[in-house]
Amino acid sequence: MNGEECPQVFESVLVANRGEVASRIIHTVRSMGLKAIAVYSEADAGLPFVAEADEAILLGPAQPVHSYLDAPSVLEAARRTNAQAIHPGYGFLAENAGFARRVMDAGLVWVGPPPLAMARMGDKINARNLMKEAGVPVVAGVWEPVPDEDTAAEEAERIGYPVMVKAAAGGGGIGMGAARDEGALRAAYRTARSRAERFFASPDVLLERYVEHARHVEVQILGLADGTVLALGERDCSVQRRHQKVAEETPSPAVGDELRARMLGAAIKAGETVGYRGAGTVEFLLDPATGEFFFLEMNTRLQVEHPVTELVTGIDLVEQQLRIAAGEPPTFTEARPRGHAVEFRVYAEDPRRFLPQPGKIKVWEEPVGEGIRIDAGYAEGNTVTPFYDPLLAKLCVYGVDRPAALARARAALAAFRIEGLETNLPFLAELLERPEFLDGSYDTGLVDRMRPPS
Repeated sequence: MNGEECPQVFESVLVANRGEVASRIIHTVRSMGLKAIAVYSEADAGLPFVAEADEAILLGPAQPVHSYLDAPSVLEAARRTNAQAIHPGYGFLAENAGFARRVMDAGLVWVGPPPLAMARMGDKINARNLMKEAGVPVVAGVWEPVPDEDTAAEEAERIGYPVMVKAAAGGGGIGMGAARDEGALRAAYRTARSRAERFFASPDVLLERYVEHARHVEVQILGLADGTVLALGERDCSVQRRHQKVAEETPSPAVGDELRARMLGAAIKAGETVGYRGAGTVEFLLDPATGEFFFLEMNTRLQVEHPVTELVTGIDLVEQQLRIAAGEPPTFTEARPRGHAVEFRVYAEDPRRFLPQPGKIKVWEEPVGEGIRIDAGYAEGNTVTPFYDPLLAKLCVYGVDRPAALARARAALAAFRIEGLETNLPFLAELLERPEFLDGSYDTGLVDRMRPPS
């Protein structure tokens, strides 16, 4: 980075995260000639990201509230190490507008969007209203929090069943549930409200029309330092269990050129509406039967599935985040995706019920070869603890087209050996034999059809 060109120049970056995303960010920070600083909990002391950083600071005990979610401790670590910037990764404090403000108030560079943009998009109801005003398609639903069960029942009748019930401040599928009648609606409302209070400290609940056989398609945007918002293509994230993504690909098999142009245009409009800067994702529900798409939410951070976009564009999104945060222009003049990329999330979990399976990793052998990328958070000998999301690694593959990418993925999955604890590798191999995945006709109900809920 050139300090003469940028008054916000920084030479060190504290990565306020753990596991594979921390390793991913550290790699780019160091490749840019910057100092990488890691923070870690007692449970994570032996993980690869700690050793990969130039300096590492212990935050506290294993529980996230006493480590990765402890904003004062993270800021104190930055002070102790003379960090000049903070990159939050995803999860934990990444979408916490209050934390972003505290980082900036401390005189540090926040590697993320403006706190106001984060706050405006962090509440799903507020985000819906903003997008509707901006002309971005929004699915039928409520425009303010639903205060009680009776009101929820009235609103559901107005919207029309089936409806989706969500925590307004939520994310990661927590608190979400579909309802096809009033009895199911009341139960879903109670669940959503309870989990909203528990996980997000906000009881607000919203209702939306449930789109049958929908696809979940998102657009990667990049808000540049000069105010320009770019769209770098779409990703299909329809393979989900419990409303949480398992596999992602780009381009989407369900999106043609005309639809793609409309979706990318809507995503750019969404970013411009909130003055977005940095990497972000605008998520849409797509009705394949009609070609209609609807705004779902905006993730004001780097996404877990960002590698597939990097593979088809050749653009390092973390590098662009750092450059934008420093007030510098991007390293590219245009983004033209080429080929096809697929990502599979490898979890320490029971491959049938998808329940976490912590334990010690006795064997870890990664596949290697052309077009294969592994973003890993663990290595042989590490222990997966019950304190965090059980994501072990992301297996990403690239091919000149979708059949080539899937063939490469099949070979890579077969070569990936993890022993000592259960993983979802058998499920991912099964997914690659599923006809509706192979022909690209799948939707968000695919995993439930493969593993019917008991």
